Amino acid sequence: MDTLSRNWLTEGLIDFEYKKYLLLAYFQQVKENFKEKKLYPHLADLLQHYQNLAAINDNKKLLQEHFPTKIKSADFETLTLAYEQIVKDDEMMSELENIIQFSIPIFKDHMYEGRDLYEMIENKMEISPIGISSLNPEQGYLFLNPYTTSDTHIYTYRMTIFTQAEEKYRGIHLNYLETKPKSISNTYENMKVELVKRNKEMPNPATYLIETKTYAPLQESVLPIAKRVLVKYISVVS
Repeated sequence: MDTLSRNWLTEGLIDFEYKKYLLLAYFQQVKENFKEKKLYPHLADLLQHYQNLAAINDNKKLLQEHFPTKIKSADFETLTLAYEQIVKDDEMMSELENIIQFSIPIFKDHMYEGRDLYEMIENKMEISPIGISSLNPEQGYLFLNPYTTSDTHIYTYRMTIFTQAEEKYRGIHLNYLETKPKSISNTYENMKVELVKRNKEMPNPATYLIETKTYAPLQESVLPIAKRVLVKYISVVS
């Protein structure tokens, strides 16, 4: 099982043993991916599921609101529907609460395992500017050099600002351009010069290099973590 439905708790059979089997199959897949140092998309999913369960656990009414409803009666003349909540304070609710109490600590443990792996990979990354610093660090090029390779994956990046819960956050958009081998004759500085010649719209682009000092899969771990590393670095220097 690669993914777990967002509504896994209230979908299908409401039975502790069934949900336990469902979760154990999911967590087995998570652990296999973490063993291969593949963080995403599972780390983000774990966080979302844990936050949902914690919110439901703190607010019993929230569980009732998320549960499916059935039609109690229908007035086709006025096109109105009256609904009856399936969930009531009975043995089904007790079963759901048992599932929640079983699930929360397991989600939390796997989430922390993923967080530790994330921090380990992040701490093995080094970021540095290439060439003269730009007056506009909000957009430019990212050079990404994976562990034990001469390949340099080149991306354009653009920083964005978005607001959530009255707070502003920085986001980043990457666009893959090409992969170049680094050599004595083809240095990072030479790669930047070539990009400037090809793209006259950015005569002095901000360009950053991120080198990884430990192995991790590019798409599932290195790239998403590198994006966060770049965002944090630019937030400090800009």
